Amino acid sequence: MADAPAIVLEALHKSYGDVRAVDGISFSVPRGEIFGMVGPNGAGKTTTIECLEGLRKPSFGTARVLGLDPERQGYELRERIGVQLQSSALPDRLKVREILDLFSAFYRKSVPWPPLLDELGLAEKAGAHFGKLSGGQKQRLFIALALLNDPEIVFLDELTTGLDPQARRAMWDLVKGIRAKGKTVFLTTHYMEEATQLCDRVAVIDHGRIVALDSPARLIASLGAENRVVFTAEGADPGLFRALPGVSRVESAEGRIAVYGAGDDLVVHVVMALAGAKIKFRDLRTEQPTLEDVFLVLTGAAMRE
Repeated sequence: MADAPAIVLEALHKSYGDVRAVDGISFSVPRGEIFGMVGPNGAGKTTTIECLEGLRKPSFGTARVLGLDPERQGYELRERIGVQLQSSALPDRLKVREILDLFSAFYRKSVPWPPLLDELGLAEKAGAHFGKLSGGQKQRLFIALALLNDPEIVFLDELTTGLDPQARRAMWDLVKGIRAKGKTVFLTTHYMEEATQLCDRVAVIDHGRIVALDSPARLIASLGAENRVVFTAEGADPGLFRALPGVSRVESAEGRIAVYGAGDDLVVHVVMALAGAKIKFRDLRTEQPTLEDVFLVLTGAAMRE
């Protein structure tokens, strides 16, 4: 059924002894969405995604992917999904074309891989050994492997961990391209900017539970968080800014001052106060609330990598 959700989880639990890695997660993902799951290490992200892929058996609860039970219908499911694991490795001496030929043979139906390599910017690396590829090239190869069977859903677990900023943004473009072909994408990430840029909806997970689930924009708006004006001004009295319109609090440490408040004119009031007091300042910038602010408010803990 084309209008049925791509993924449905109901009260999913997964325990390892006394440790509850996943503690009663429920949500659904419509087809064609980029759905993200964010949280610190140990929050339960990878366990959840592996239960959906059929790699782990839930302790109890229900998981359905494309209407299939990943535990009982794993072979049928794997013909219809693509998977990029958090940790993957291949023999260094295998050539890229050999790897793609091998993985193509795993499926009853596969797409020609040369166009995939061309699309992913790896065409000239077809004859290269896996061990000679850069980190970004290896990640692109793993995406190619996840797309060989023309999947309906692509699972991406910590896709850009360890990549430099340029390679990370190239990966973002690739993910957007996957969704543009009508596929559903389920990704986990440590990077709040990545989730904000890519995801239609984001589930914030901590200690095995979902603590918030909505679009990045609505999560940030629901926070009611303040804007910040941050700058360096040696010797400036923080009290100068506390009485300004819209200011709620001021923090100061080693000459670095952060003014928190609401209103579009916050930065104007701060700059005028600095100019009026003839205070020299540098490195002034404004900071908007982010998904990391949402996480801090919801859990009281910083994101951990």
